[in-house]
Amino acid sequence: MAIRALRPNDPRVLGGFQVLGLLGEGGMGAVYQARDRDGRTVAIKVIRPEYAAVPEFRARFRSEVERARQVPPFSTAAVLGADPDHSTPYLVVEYVDGPNLSEVIADHGPLTDGALHSVAVGVATALVAIHGAGVVHRDLKPANVLFALGSPKVIDFGIARALDADDGLTRTGQTVGTVAYMAPERLEGPLIGQATPAVDVFAWGAVVAYAANGRSPFPGDSPTAIAIRILTREPELGSLTGPLRAIVERTLAKNPAARPTAPELLDMLLASDSAPPTRPVVLPAPSPRRSGQHRKDRPGFPRLAAAVGAGVLTVALAAGTAIAMWPSPDKNPLPPAPSAPPPEPVMVINDPLIGPSLWAETTNSQSSCTFDGEFLIIKGRHGIMCTGPRKEFTGDQKTLISVESVVGELCARIYFRYHHTGEGSYVLEVCRNNLALASTTPNAPWTVLNEGRSVNLGAKSHRFSIEIEDEFAGVYMDGLRDPVLTAPLEEPALTSGTVEIAAGGHSSENSTIKLYGIEVWTAG
Repeated sequence: MAIRALRPNDPRVLGGFQVLGLLGEGGMGAVYQARDRDGRTVAIKVIRPEYAAVPEFRARFRSEVERARQVPPFSTAAVLGADPDHSTPYLVVEYVDGPNLSEVIADHGPLTDGALHSVAVGVATALVAIHGAGVVHRDLKPANVLFALGSPKVIDFGIARALDADDGLTRTGQTVGTVAYMAPERLEGPLIGQATPAVDVFAWGAVVAYAANGRSPFPGDSPTAIAIRILTREPELGSLTGPLRAIVERTLAKNPAARPTAPELLDMLLASDSAPPTRPVVLPAPSPRRSGQHRKDRPGFPRLAAAVGAGVLTVALAAGTAIAMWPSPDKNPLPPAPSAPPPEPVMVINDPLIGPSLWAETTNSQSSCTFDGEFLIIKGRHGIMCTGPRKEFTGDQKTLISVESVVGELCARIYFRYHHTGEGSYVLEVCRNNLALASTTPNAPWTVLNEGRSVNLGAKSHRFSIEIEDEFAGVYMDGLRDPVLTAPLEEPALTSGTVEIAAGGHSSENSTIKLYGIEVWTAG
Protein backbone atom coordinates (compact mmCIF):
# COMPACT_ATOMS: atom_id res chain seq x y z
CA MET A 1 0.00 0.00 0.00
CA ALA A 2 1.64 3.23 -1.17
CA ILE A 3 2.26 5.91 1.44
CA ARG A 4 2.37 9.57 0.41
CA ALA A 5 4.44 12.24 2.12
CA LEU A 6 2.73 14.46 4.66
CA ARG A 7 1.60 17.87 3.45
CA PRO A 8 2.06 21.11 5.40
CA ASN A 9 -1.46 21.01 6.88
CA ASP A 10 -1.38 17.31 7.79
CA PRO A 11 -0.96 16.47 11.50
CA ARG A 12 2.40 15.17 12.72
CA VAL A 13 1.11 13.83 16.05
CA LEU A 14 -2.36 12.63 17.10
CA GLY A 15 -2.73 11.67 20.73
CA GLY A 16 0.13 9.29 21.41
CA PHE A 17 0.61 8.42 17.73
CA GLN A 18 3.34 9.69 15.43
CA VAL A 19 1.87 10.28 11.97
CA LEU A 20 4.09 8.79 9.23
CA GLY A 21 2.31 9.43 5.94
CA LEU A 22 -0.95 9.81 4.05
CA LEU A 23 -2.74 6.63 2.95
CA GLY A 24 -5.66 8.31 1.20
CA GLU A 25 -8.53 10.77 1.33
CA GLY A 26 -12.28 10.51 0.95
CA GLY A 27 -15.37 12.61 1.42
CA MET A 28 -15.38 12.22 5.21
CA GLY A 29 -11.70 12.80 5.89
CA ALA A 30 -8.15 11.53 5.49
CA VAL A 31 -6.50 8.25 6.48
CA TYR A 32 -2.93 8.28 7.80
CA GLN A 33 -0.37 5.64 8.62
CA ALA A 34 0.95 6.18 12.15
CA ARG A 35 3.04 4.50 14.86
CA ASP A 36 2.20 4.13 18.53
CA ARG A 37 4.65 4.38 21.44
CA ASP A 38 5.37 0.64 21.22
CA GLY A 39 6.31 0.87 17.54
CA ARG A 40 3.11 -0.73 16.24
CA THR A 41 1.87 0.57 12.89
CA VAL A 42 -1.78 1.66 12.78
CA ALA A 43 -4.17 3.50 10.47
CA ILE A 44 -5.91 6.65 11.71
CA LYS A 45 -9.04 8.03 10.04
CA VAL A 46 -9.36 11.76 10.78
CA ILE A 47 -12.71 13.44 10.20
CA ARG A 48 -12.77 16.66 8.19
CA PRO A 49 -13.08 19.85 10.27
CA GLU A 50 -16.32 20.92 8.58
CA TYR A 51 -18.03 17.75 9.82
CA ALA A 52 -16.41 17.89 13.24
CA ALA A 53 -17.88 21.37 13.72
CA VAL A 54 -21.43 19.95 13.55
CA PRO A 55 -22.47 18.83 17.07
CA GLU A 56 -24.88 16.17 15.79
CA PHE A 57 -22.16 14.59 13.64
CA ARG A 58 -19.76 14.47 16.58
CA ALA A 59 -22.46 12.83 18.71
CA ARG A 60 -23.12 10.22 16.04
CA PHE A 61 -19.41 9.56 15.65
CA ARG A 62 -19.07 8.99 19.40
CA SER A 63 -21.98 6.54 19.42
CA GLU A 64 -20.79 4.58 16.43
CA VAL A 65 -17.20 4.33 17.65
CA GLU A 66 -18.42 2.76 20.87
CA ARG A 67 -20.28 0.12 18.90
CA ALA A 68 -17.35 -0.41 16.54
CA ARG A 69 -15.17 -1.24 19.56
CA GLN A 70 -17.47 -4.21 20.21
CA VAL A 71 -16.86 -5.81 16.80
CA PRO A 72 -14.61 -8.88 17.19
CA PRO A 73 -11.47 -8.49 15.06
CA PHE A 74 -11.71 -11.75 13.09
CA SER A 75 -12.04 -10.91 9.37
CA THR A 76 -12.16 -7.19 10.19
CA ALA A 77 -9.61 -4.46 10.87
CA ALA A 78 -9.63 -4.19 14.66
CA VAL A 79 -10.69 -0.88 16.21
CA LEU A 80 -7.83 0.11 18.54
CA GLY A 81 -8.95 3.48 19.84
CA ALA A 82 -10.59 6.80 19.12
CA ASP A 83 -10.86 10.38 20.33
CA PRO A 84 -14.34 11.79 19.58
CA ASP A 85 -13.48 14.95 21.55
CA HIS A 86 -10.42 15.92 19.51
CA SER A 87 -10.67 19.10 17.42
CA THR A 88 -10.83 16.74 14.45
CA PRO A 89 -12.24 13.44 15.78
CA TYR A 90 -10.28 10.36 14.78
CA LEU A 91 -10.54 6.59 14.80
CA VAL A 92 -7.53 4.28 15.19
CA VAL A 93 -7.70 0.87 13.51
CA GLU A 94 -5.41 -2.01 12.68
CA TYR A 95 -3.16 -1.28 9.70
CA VAL A 96 -3.76 -3.91 7.01
CA ASP A 97 -0.79 -3.90 4.64
CA GLY A 98 -2.21 -5.39 1.48
CA PRO A 99 -4.13 -4.70 -1.72
CA ASN A 100 -7.91 -4.42 -1.85
CA LEU A 101 -10.18 -6.70 -3.84
CA SER A 102 -10.48 -4.26 -6.75
CA GLU A 103 -6.70 -4.16 -7.10
CA VAL A 104 -6.40 -7.95 -6.88
CA ILE A 105 -8.95 -8.40 -9.66
CA ALA A 106 -7.32 -5.71 -11.81
CA ASP A 107 -3.89 -7.28 -11.43
CA HIS A 108 -4.72 -10.99 -11.56
CA GLY A 109 -8.22 -11.37 -12.99
CA PRO A 110 -11.42 -12.81 -11.46
CA LEU A 111 -11.17 -15.36 -8.65
CA THR A 112 -12.25 -18.99 -9.00
CA ASP A 113 -12.83 -22.12 -6.94
CA GLY A 114 -11.28 -22.12 -3.46
CA ALA A 115 -9.94 -18.56 -3.65
CA LEU A 116 -13.40 -17.22 -4.53
CA HIS A 117 -15.01 -19.25 -1.78
CA SER A 118 -12.40 -17.96 0.71
CA VAL A 119 -13.40 -14.38 -0.09
CA ALA A 120 -17.10 -15.24 0.17
CA VAL A 121 -16.64 -16.91 3.56
CA GLY A 122 -14.24 -14.29 4.91
CA VAL A 123 -16.51 -11.34 4.07
CA ALA A 124 -19.59 -13.16 5.39
CA THR A 125 -17.72 -13.90 8.62
CA ALA A 126 -16.92 -10.20 8.95
CA LEU A 127 -20.60 -9.33 8.51
CA VAL A 128 -21.54 -11.78 11.28
CA ALA A 129 -19.11 -9.97 13.60
CA ILE A 130 -20.20 -6.48 12.53
CA HIS A 131 -23.94 -7.19 12.77
CA GLY A 132 -23.46 -9.03 16.06
CA ALA A 133 -22.16 -5.79 17.57
CA GLY A 134 -25.25 -3.90 16.41
CA VAL A 135 -23.54 -2.16 13.50
CA VAL A 136 -24.43 -1.96 9.81
CA HIS A 137 -21.46 -1.44 7.49
CA ARG A 138 -23.46 0.50 4.84
CA ASP A 139 -20.56 0.76 2.36
CA LEU A 140 -19.35 -2.79 1.74
CA LYS A 141 -17.57 -2.84 -1.63
CA PRO A 142 -14.40 -4.33 -3.19
CA ALA A 143 -12.27 -1.35 -2.11
CA ASN A 144 -13.19 -2.10 1.53
CA VAL A 145 -12.01 -5.72 1.38
CA LEU A 146 -8.24 -5.85 2.00
CA PHE A 147 -5.94 -8.87 1.86
CA ALA A 148 -3.42 -9.56 4.62
CA LEU A 149 -1.35 -12.72 4.06
CA GLY A 150 -3.96 -13.84 1.54
CA SER A 151 -6.94 -13.57 3.93
CA PRO A 152 -9.68 -10.97 3.40
CA LYS A 153 -10.35 -8.32 6.03
CA VAL A 154 -13.26 -5.89 5.90
CA ILE A 155 -12.49 -2.26 6.74
CA ASP A 156 -14.33 1.05 7.12
CA PHE A 157 -17.19 -0.18 9.28
CA GLY A 158 -16.10 2.06 12.16
CA ILE A 159 -18.29 5.01 11.24
CA ALA A 160 -21.30 3.02 10.05
CA ARG A 161 -24.57 4.04 11.59
CA ALA A 162 -25.50 1.79 14.53
CA LEU A 163 -28.54 -0.47 14.13
CA ASP A 164 -30.47 1.04 16.98
CA ALA A 165 -29.12 4.60 16.70
CA ASP A 166 -32.42 5.99 15.44
CA ASP A 167 -31.55 9.38 16.83
CA GLY A 168 -32.37 11.61 13.89
CA LEU A 169 -28.75 12.51 13.28
CA THR A 170 -28.84 11.44 9.63
CA ARG A 171 -30.64 14.15 7.73
CA THR A 172 -33.33 13.28 5.24
CA GLY A 173 -31.85 12.32 1.87
CA GLN A 174 -28.37 11.49 3.14
CA THR A 175 -27.21 8.00 2.20
CA VAL A 176 -23.79 6.50 2.80
CA GLY A 177 -22.67 4.00 0.20
CA THR A 178 -21.55 3.22 -3.33
CA VAL A 179 -24.34 2.89 -5.89
CA ALA A 180 -23.15 -0.35 -7.54
CA TYR A 181 -23.39 -2.17 -4.18
CA MET A 182 -26.53 -0.50 -2.80
CA ALA A 183 -29.63 -2.55 -2.08
CA PRO A 184 -32.78 -1.45 -3.96
CA GLU A 185 -34.57 -0.38 -0.77
CA ARG A 186 -31.88 2.26 -0.26
CA LEU A 187 -32.63 3.70 -3.70
CA GLU A 188 -36.42 3.74 -3.69
CA GLY A 189 -39.34 3.38 -1.32
CA PRO A 190 -40.02 4.05 2.38
CA LEU A 191 -36.57 2.83 3.51
CA ILE A 192 -34.64 5.21 1.26
CA GLY A 193 -31.67 6.62 3.16
CA GLN A 194 -31.91 3.94 5.87
CA ALA A 195 -29.76 0.88 6.39
CA THR A 196 -30.56 -2.51 7.92
CA PRO A 197 -28.39 -5.65 8.04
CA ALA A 198 -30.10 -6.79 4.84
CA VAL A 199 -28.36 -4.03 2.83
CA ASP A 200 -24.96 -5.45 3.79
CA VAL A 201 -26.07 -8.94 2.72
CA PHE A 202 -27.09 -7.52 -0.67
CA ALA A 203 -23.70 -5.80 -0.94
CA TRP A 204 -22.01 -9.12 -0.07
CA GLY A 205 -23.72 -10.74 -3.07
CA ALA A 206 -22.62 -7.91 -5.37
CA VAL A 207 -19.03 -8.11 -4.06
CA VAL A 208 -18.82 -11.89 -4.59
CA ALA A 209 -20.28 -11.54 -8.10
CA TYR A 210 -17.66 -8.88 -8.81
CA ALA A 211 -14.89 -11.15 -7.51
CA ALA A 212 -16.06 -13.96 -9.81
CA ASN A 213 -16.51 -11.87 -12.96
CA GLY A 214 -14.38 -8.75 -12.62
CA ARG A 215 -17.39 -6.45 -12.87
CA SER A 216 -20.51 -5.47 -10.97
CA PRO A 217 -23.61 -7.67 -11.41
CA PHE A 218 -25.51 -4.48 -12.26
CA PRO A 219 -23.34 -2.90 -14.96
CA GLY A 220 -23.99 0.58 -16.31
CA ASP A 221 -22.10 3.54 -17.69
CA SER A 222 -23.28 5.97 -15.01
CA PRO A 223 -24.54 5.85 -11.40
CA THR A 224 -28.03 6.58 -12.73
CA ALA A 225 -28.00 3.61 -15.11
CA ILE A 226 -26.58 1.33 -12.41
CA ALA A 227 -29.26 2.35 -9.92
CA ILE A 228 -32.04 1.69 -12.44
CA ARG A 229 -30.65 -1.78 -13.14
CA ILE A 230 -30.57 -2.55 -9.42
CA LEU A 231 -34.22 -1.47 -9.12
CA THR A 232 -35.57 -3.15 -12.25
CA ARG A 233 -33.29 -5.89 -13.60
CA GLU A 234 -31.98 -9.24 -12.46
CA PRO A 235 -28.24 -9.44 -11.67
CA GLU A 236 -25.74 -10.61 -14.29
CA LEU A 237 -23.82 -13.38 -12.50
CA GLY A 238 -21.68 -14.53 -15.42
CA SER A 239 -19.32 -17.36 -14.52
CA LEU A 240 -20.79 -18.02 -11.06
CA THR A 241 -22.10 -21.59 -10.97
CA GLY A 242 -23.38 -24.23 -8.56
CA PRO A 243 -24.36 -23.68 -4.94
CA LEU A 244 -22.43 -20.39 -4.67
CA ARG A 245 -24.44 -18.91 -7.54
CA ALA A 246 -27.68 -19.92 -5.83
CA ILE A 247 -26.54 -18.29 -2.58
CA VAL A 248 -25.57 -15.07 -4.35
CA GLU A 249 -28.96 -15.00 -6.11
CA ARG A 250 -30.73 -15.18 -2.73
CA THR A 251 -28.64 -12.34 -1.29
CA LEU A 252 -29.43 -10.13 -4.32
CA ALA A 253 -33.20 -10.51 -3.93
CA LYS A 254 -35.08 -7.23 -4.43
CA ASN A 255 -37.12 -7.90 -1.29
CA PRO A 256 -34.90 -7.58 1.80
CA ALA A 257 -37.06 -10.08 3.68
CA ALA A 258 -36.12 -12.75 1.13
CA ARG A 259 -32.39 -12.42 1.85
CA PRO A 260 -30.65 -14.55 4.48
CA THR A 261 -29.22 -12.97 7.59
CA ALA A 262 -25.44 -12.85 7.91
CA PRO A 263 -25.34 -15.94 10.22
CA GLU A 264 -27.67 -17.82 7.85
CA LEU A 265 -25.45 -16.80 4.93
CA LEU A 266 -22.34 -18.11 6.67
CA ASP A 267 -24.08 -21.40 7.52
CA MET A 268 -25.06 -21.81 3.85
CA LEU A 269 -21.49 -21.19 2.71
CA LEU A 270 -20.06 -23.71 5.17
CA ALA A 271 -22.55 -26.45 4.26
CA SER A 272 -20.74 -29.48 2.88
CA ASP A 273 -22.47 -29.38 -0.51
CA SER A 274 -21.59 -25.77 -1.24
CA ALA A 275 -18.08 -25.36 0.10
CA PRO A 276 -15.08 -26.32 -2.05
CA PRO A 277 -11.78 -26.48 -0.20
CA THR A 278 -10.85 -22.92 0.72
CA ARG A 279 -7.36 -21.53 0.38
CA PRO A 280 -5.72 -18.15 0.82
CA VAL A 281 -5.75 -15.83 -2.14
CA VAL A 282 -2.19 -16.16 -3.45
CA LEU A 283 -1.06 -12.93 -5.10
CA PRO A 284 1.72 -13.14 -7.70
CA ALA A 285 3.97 -10.16 -8.25
CA PRO A 286 1.93 -7.17 -9.47
CA SER A 287 2.05 -6.37 -13.14
CA PRO A 288 4.10 -3.31 -14.21
CA ARG A 289 0.89 -1.48 -15.06
CA ARG A 290 -0.20 -1.50 -11.44
CA SER A 291 3.07 -1.64 -9.54
CA GLY A 292 3.19 0.89 -6.73
CA GLN A 293 -0.47 1.88 -7.08
CA HIS A 294 -1.95 -0.13 -4.22
CA ARG A 295 -3.40 2.49 -1.96
CA LYS A 296 -6.55 2.88 0.02
CA ASP A 297 -9.30 5.31 -1.01
CA ARG A 298 -8.12 5.87 -4.59
CA PRO A 299 -10.23 8.86 -5.65
CA GLY A 300 -13.26 7.95 -7.64
CA PHE A 301 -14.27 10.26 -10.43
CA PRO A 302 -15.97 11.63 -12.39
CA ARG A 303 -18.93 12.75 -10.33
CA LEU A 304 -22.47 12.74 -11.63
CA ALA A 305 -23.64 16.30 -12.21
CA ALA A 306 -26.90 15.80 -14.07
CA ALA A 307 -30.57 16.26 -13.26
CA VAL A 308 -33.49 15.01 -15.29
CA GLY A 309 -36.86 16.80 -15.54
CA ALA A 310 -39.88 16.58 -13.29
CA GLY A 311 -41.09 13.41 -11.64
CA VAL A 312 -37.64 11.93 -11.11
CA LEU A 313 -36.55 9.73 -8.25
CA THR A 314 -33.65 11.22 -6.29
CA VAL A 315 -30.99 9.26 -4.43
CA ALA A 316 -28.58 11.19 -2.18
CA LEU A 317 -25.06 10.01 -1.50
CA ALA A 318 -22.74 10.46 1.47
CA ALA A 319 -22.76 14.23 1.76
CA GLY A 320 -26.01 14.93 -0.06
CA THR A 321 -25.08 14.73 -3.76
CA ALA A 322 -28.28 14.20 -5.72
CA ILE A 323 -28.55 11.58 -8.46
CA ALA A 324 -31.62 12.01 -10.63
CA MET A 325 -33.17 8.86 -12.10
CA TRP A 326 -36.07 8.24 -14.48
CA PRO A 327 -38.88 6.34 -12.73
CA SER A 328 -39.78 4.24 -15.77
CA PRO A 329 -37.11 2.31 -17.69
CA ASP A 330 -39.71 1.54 -20.37
CA LYS A 331 -39.89 5.20 -21.34
CA ASN A 332 -36.16 5.73 -21.02
CA PRO A 333 -34.33 2.57 -22.14
CA LEU A 334 -31.17 1.65 -20.33
CA PRO A 335 -27.93 2.27 -22.14
CA PRO A 336 -26.15 -0.90 -23.23
CA ALA A 337 -23.97 -2.48 -20.59
CA PRO A 338 -20.26 -1.93 -21.20
CA SER A 339 -18.32 -4.96 -22.35
CA ALA A 340 -15.66 -4.31 -19.71
CA PRO A 341 -15.48 -2.19 -16.54
CA PRO A 342 -14.19 1.33 -17.08
CA PRO A 343 -10.54 1.89 -16.14
CA GLU A 344 -9.80 3.18 -12.67
CA PRO A 345 -8.35 6.68 -12.29
CA VAL A 346 -4.56 6.83 -12.45
CA MET A 347 -2.42 9.44 -10.70
CA VAL A 348 -0.11 10.99 -13.32
CA ILE A 349 1.23 13.98 -11.37
CA ASN A 350 1.92 14.19 -7.64
CA ASP A 351 4.03 17.06 -6.28
CA PRO A 352 3.76 18.39 -2.70
CA LEU A 353 5.10 21.77 -3.95
CA ILE A 354 7.40 22.18 -0.97
CA GLY A 355 10.61 22.36 -3.03
CA PRO A 356 11.76 22.22 -6.65
CA SER A 357 10.60 18.97 -8.22
CA LEU A 358 8.07 18.75 -11.04
CA TRP A 359 7.70 22.53 -10.72
CA ALA A 360 10.81 24.72 -10.69
CA GLU A 361 11.54 28.12 -9.21
CA THR A 362 10.71 30.83 -11.75
CA THR A 363 11.26 34.58 -11.88
CA ASN A 364 10.60 37.52 -14.16
CA SER A 365 11.11 41.25 -13.74
CA GLN A 366 8.01 41.71 -11.57
CA SER A 367 7.17 38.37 -9.90
CA SER A 368 8.58 35.03 -8.74
CA CYS A 369 7.64 31.42 -7.93
CA THR A 370 9.77 30.07 -5.07
CA PHE A 371 9.62 27.35 -2.40
CA ASP A 372 10.15 27.64 1.36
CA GLY A 373 9.99 23.98 2.39
CA GLU A 374 6.25 24.17 3.07
CA PHE A 375 4.64 26.00 0.16
CA LEU A 376 5.02 27.16 -3.40
CA ILE A 377 5.03 30.96 -2.97
CA ILE A 378 4.10 33.30 -5.80
CA LYS A 379 5.04 36.87 -5.03
CA GLY A 380 4.96 40.09 -7.03
CA ARG A 381 2.84 42.73 -8.76
CA HIS A 382 2.09 41.06 -12.09
CA GLY A 383 1.06 37.68 -13.36
CA ILE A 384 3.58 34.84 -13.76
CA MET A 385 3.48 31.25 -14.98
CA CYS A 386 5.44 28.86 -12.75
CA THR A 387 7.60 26.44 -14.75
CA GLY A 388 6.13 22.94 -14.56
CA PRO A 389 5.98 19.66 -16.47
CA ARG A 390 4.67 19.94 -20.02
CA LYS A 391 2.78 16.68 -19.92
CA GLU A 392 -0.43 16.83 -21.95
CA PHE A 393 -3.69 15.14 -21.00
CA THR A 394 -6.90 14.54 -22.89
CA GLY A 395 -10.33 13.28 -21.91
CA ASP A 396 -11.67 13.05 -18.36
CA GLN A 397 -9.30 14.19 -15.65
CA LYS A 398 -9.14 15.51 -12.10
CA THR A 399 -6.73 18.11 -10.70
CA LEU A 400 -6.42 18.80 -6.96
CA ILE A 401 -4.48 21.63 -5.33
CA SER A 402 -4.54 23.42 -1.98
CA VAL A 403 -4.50 27.20 -1.72
CA GLU A 404 -3.17 28.29 1.66
CA SER A 405 -3.61 32.04 1.28
CA VAL A 406 -4.00 34.89 -1.17
CA VAL A 407 -2.78 38.25 0.13
CA GLY A 408 -3.18 41.22 -2.20
CA GLU A 409 -4.76 41.71 -5.60
CA LEU A 410 -3.14 38.91 -7.59
CA CYS A 411 -5.18 35.71 -7.99
CA ALA A 412 -4.02 32.09 -8.05
CA ARG A 413 -4.69 30.48 -11.42
CA ILE A 414 -4.77 26.76 -12.21
CA TYR A 415 -4.75 26.32 -15.97
CA PHE A 416 -5.95 23.06 -17.49
CA ARG A 417 -5.90 22.01 -21.13
CA TYR A 418 -3.27 24.71 -21.55
CA HIS A 419 -1.66 25.03 -25.00
CA HIS A 420 1.86 26.41 -25.08
CA THR A 421 1.49 27.08 -28.81
CA GLY A 422 -1.13 29.78 -28.29
CA GLU A 423 -4.51 28.08 -28.79
CA GLY A 424 -5.55 29.02 -25.25
CA SER A 425 -6.66 27.25 -22.09
CA TYR A 426 -9.30 26.79 -19.42
CA VAL A 427 -8.53 28.15 -15.97
CA LEU A 428 -9.75 28.14 -12.38
CA GLU A 429 -9.03 31.53 -10.82
CA VAL A 430 -8.92 31.74 -7.01
CA CYS A 431 -8.90 35.30 -5.73
CA ARG A 432 -8.98 36.53 -2.18
CA ASN A 433 -12.78 36.74 -2.14
CA ASN A 434 -14.11 34.98 -5.21
CA LEU A 435 -13.71 32.11 -7.68
CA ALA A 436 -14.11 31.97 -11.44
CA LEU A 437 -13.95 29.41 -14.23
CA ALA A 438 -12.77 31.00 -17.46
CA SER A 439 -11.39 30.24 -20.91
CA THR A 440 -8.66 31.97 -22.88
CA THR A 441 -8.40 31.87 -26.67
CA PRO A 442 -6.66 34.06 -29.27
CA ASN A 443 -9.98 35.74 -30.12
CA ALA A 444 -11.22 36.06 -26.52
CA PRO A 445 -8.29 36.53 -24.10
CA TRP A 446 -10.47 36.14 -20.99
CA THR A 447 -14.04 34.78 -21.02
CA VAL A 448 -15.68 34.06 -17.67
CA LEU A 449 -17.69 30.82 -17.88
CA ASN A 450 -18.95 30.89 -14.29
CA GLU A 451 -18.08 32.77 -11.13
CA GLY A 452 -19.33 33.20 -7.62
CA ARG A 453 -19.07 32.68 -3.91
CA SER A 454 -16.59 34.28 -1.57
CA VAL A 455 -14.03 31.74 -0.37
CA ASN A 456 -12.60 33.91 2.44
CA LEU A 457 -9.09 32.60 2.00
CA GLY A 458 -7.91 34.56 4.99
CA ALA A 459 -9.77 32.21 7.32
CA LYS A 460 -8.16 28.87 6.36
CA SER A 461 -6.63 26.97 3.47
CA HIS A 462 -8.90 25.33 0.91
CA ARG A 463 -8.52 22.18 -1.17
CA PHE A 464 -9.85 22.58 -4.72
CA SER A 465 -10.68 19.80 -7.16
CA ILE A 466 -11.24 20.50 -10.88
CA GLU A 467 -13.06 17.51 -12.37
CA ILE A 468 -13.74 17.04 -16.09
CA GLU A 469 -16.32 14.54 -17.30
CA ASP A 470 -17.58 14.36 -20.87
CA GLU A 471 -16.52 17.93 -21.69
CA PHE A 472 -18.11 19.36 -18.54
CA ALA A 473 -16.07 20.84 -15.70
CA GLY A 474 -16.98 20.98 -12.02
CA VAL A 475 -15.01 22.67 -9.26
CA TYR A 476 -15.30 21.16 -5.77
CA MET A 477 -13.97 22.66 -2.55
CA ASP A 478 -12.80 21.04 0.69
CA GLY A 479 -14.10 17.57 -0.20
CA LEU A 480 -17.74 18.65 -0.38
CA ARG A 481 -19.94 16.72 -2.79
CA ASP A 482 -21.67 19.67 -4.44
CA PRO A 483 -19.69 21.73 -6.97
CA VAL A 484 -19.13 25.41 -6.30
CA LEU A 485 -18.71 26.12 -10.03
CA THR A 486 -19.66 24.24 -13.20
CA ALA A 487 -19.29 24.98 -16.89
CA PRO A 488 -19.36 23.17 -20.24
CA LEU A 489 -16.04 22.97 -22.09
CA GLU A 490 -17.06 23.99 -25.60
CA GLU A 491 -13.92 25.40 -27.23
CA PRO A 492 -13.15 23.04 -30.15
CA ALA A 493 -9.39 23.70 -29.96
CA LEU A 494 -9.17 22.96 -26.22
CA THR A 495 -9.67 19.22 -25.95
CA SER A 496 -6.25 18.48 -24.46
CA GLY A 497 -3.29 20.24 -22.89
CA THR A 498 -1.11 20.63 -19.81
CA VAL A 499 -1.87 21.63 -16.22
CA GLU A 500 -0.15 24.87 -15.14
CA ILE A 501 0.18 26.89 -11.93
CA ALA A 502 0.24 30.67 -12.19
CA ALA A 503 -0.78 34.01 -10.76
CA GLY A 504 -2.86 36.49 -12.72
CA GLY A 505 -3.82 40.14 -12.58
CA HIS A 506 -2.05 43.31 -11.52
CA SER A 507 -1.40 44.76 -8.08
CA SER A 508 -0.15 48.14 -6.94
CA GLU A 509 1.74 46.42 -4.10
CA ASN A 510 3.40 43.04 -3.76
CA SER A 511 0.89 40.21 -3.50
CA THR A 512 1.60 36.78 -2.03
CA ILE A 513 -0.02 33.47 -2.94
CA LYS A 514 0.79 30.20 -1.16
CA LEU A 515 -0.10 26.80 -2.65
CA TYR A 516 0.77 23.18 -1.98
CA GLY A 517 -0.05 19.59 -2.86
CA ILE A 518 -0.98 19.25 -6.54
CA GLU A 519 -2.28 15.97 -7.94
CA VAL A 520 -3.51 15.17 -11.45
CA TRP A 521 -5.54 12.02 -12.14
CA THR A 522 -6.69 10.73 -15.51
CA ALA A 523 -9.29 8.13 -16.43
CA GLY A 524 -6.62 5.50 -17.07
